Amino acid sequence: MNQEQWKAVDRYFVERLLPADSVLEAALKANAAAGLPSIDVSPVQGKLLYLLALTKGARRILEIGTLGGYSTIWLARALPTDGHMVTLEVNPKHGEVARTNMEQAGVSVKVEIRIGPAAHSLAQLQAEAVEPFDLIFIDADKPSNPDYLQWALKLARRGSLIVVDNVVREGKIIDPACADPDVQGTRALFELLASEPRLTSTAIQTVGSKGYDGFAMAVVL
Repeated sequence: MNQEQWKAVDRYFVERLLPADSVLEAALKANAAAGLPSIDVSPVQGKLLYLLALTKGARRILEIGTLGGYSTIWLARALPTDGHMVTLEVNPKHGEVARTNMEQAGVSVKVEIRIGPAAHSLAQLQAEAVEPFDLIFIDADKPSNPDYLQWALKLARRGSLIVVDNVVREGKIIDPACADPDVQGTRALFELLASEPRLTSTAIQTVGSKGYDGFAMAVVL
């Protein structure tokens, strides 16, 4: 098994389970044209987020890490007509690309983009006493993963689903000596998941067009 075979299997899934979607394809092209890093979730992962939100019956979604809005579009599509999504992005340029992509996708009426450091935006949401979120997707700077999880708990309710992307780090997650801040932040996330009595959690390894990685999921008890 190798990267090329993983990609081929992903293509097989996409061809059979994900009809051609010009809007999502255009969003990825716009991201590339704007010079954004190619770190969006894959199409099958985006569809998974959509299905999780749909199965959850999520009315309110929080996303930490917008980039160009590809995953945002997937999640927003799962919202009911009266649903609302808040997505947080530190980079103003990325936020503008995402805003255009969401307008083109017809989901901008449901999505609020907040620009600035996520910690500041999360504190603002708490200060505003916003209604709890049903689903929270964390996909931002990995050293801050433990902080984002703590904020997610403050902004969630019983039954809320929390999903964290990129938690395997090509297997480096099991190396306590790894000095990579992304790995250390993710290891600290797992320590918190393991010790937090308000959560029941699991993690899944994945392979595919994005390589070897995985995601963690937790439900607020």
